[in-house]
Amino acid sequence: MGCGPRHAQTARPHNVSADTDDSGLNPATRLVRGGRRKEWTGPVVNPPVWRGSTHLYDRDADRQAAGGNNSDGQFFYGRRGAPTQWALAEALTAIEQGAYATQLYPSGVAAIAGCMLAVLKPGDRLLMADNAYDPSRSMATGLLARMGVTTTFFDPRDLAAFEALFADPVRAVWLEAPGSLTFEMCDVPALTAIARAHGAVSMIDNTWASPLGFAALEHGCDIVMMSLSKHVGGHSDLIMGSASAGKRWYTALRRTAQELGQVVSPDDAALAARGLRTMGVRLEAQTRSALKMAQWLEAQPQVARVLCPMLPSDPGHALWHRDFTGGCGLFAFVLNSDDPAHSARVADALQLFGIGYSWGGFESLALPITPGVHRNRMPCPTGGAPALRLAIGLEDADDLIADLAQALRA
Repeated sequence: MGCGPRHAQTARPHNVSADTDDSGLNPATRLVRGGRRKEWTGPVVNPPVWRGSTHLYDRDADRQAAGGNNSDGQFFYGRRGAPTQWALAEALTAIEQGAYATQLYPSGVAAIAGCMLAVLKPGDRLLMADNAYDPSRSMATGLLARMGVTTTFFDPRDLAAFEALFADPVRAVWLEAPGSLTFEMCDVPALTAIARAHGAVSMIDNTWASPLGFAALEHGCDIVMMSLSKHVGGHSDLIMGSASAGKRWYTALRRTAQELGQVVSPDDAALAARGLRTMGVRLEAQTRSALKMAQWLEAQPQVARVLCPMLPSDPGHALWHRDFTGGCGLFAFVLNSDDPAHSARVADALQLFGIGYSWGGFESLALPITPGVHRNRMPCPTGGAPALRLAIGLEDADDLIADLAQALRA
């Protein structure tokens, strides 16, 4: 089986069940039902793992017809996926309000790159929120800079300064809400309205809240990206990303991904689909525990500040409460100390928290952070004080609080 056409056309994807329209159902129900077409599952509950590079045809006319029908659900060649990947993409589309379809990527960073390369070309200018995820920043100053794209970092909380940046042409805006590491909130509808008025494309990393907590497309974004390694996988055993959009930008995302040869493993897709079914209940439990722990930390003398928009005391809480329908278990706190080594000492003293990157799994993690090194425009809310990022898992919240208490005493 040879390669597909270089500039394949995109047909309408499968977005709802072949048997019924689930669009009127609530998110929890769509999490369970999404992607489980009978032609993909057969007599079992989950789509089987379809491993295969080569797809066979009964006749050559069938092969030629498949080449021109570039949609999920159409066998052609392994790079375009099979029922395992199609089912996951369809299930993700079902929970992303306003999405036409979803493109899968082999990592979250690959998804970021896929979004950027689908929108930007040499000579374009990108505006990036100054509190974006470090790999997003590195992509702007590295890969995009080498291909001739100019990036301007901005404080997403300053709407007047943001609008002033459009005095020179802007092709795209990259947002993250809340911001990476320090969790500042921004007014996404206002920012995207300004961008749209100036003809710019709005993209957002929505990994923190997921579609269950924030409907990014419905709040003005054109493309919404997620790291599926986090909440969707939920078990710290896969690497994957996704991007969802309306028809225009989904077509560009799919074309770019296929030109780059991007494809996800069917085994990883099956794990992600399995994690997706329980994402809602896991997010609810982790959010509940995280809020309890953040409130406890606020009262501790060793803690100078808790960075969590779910807290009523947080400067971004009003925006979070207005626009978001949920949260997650990820937040940070600043120690009441001038010694930068204290964050590592607290992390080392913890017994129920692992020390590691990522989050969204069933296990709790603690990570000493120095967010100031990742800022160009925004003041860092930690100052020079030691700080830790916590990812709250599914352990009992009281046990985690007791562990934090003994670590802070240490």
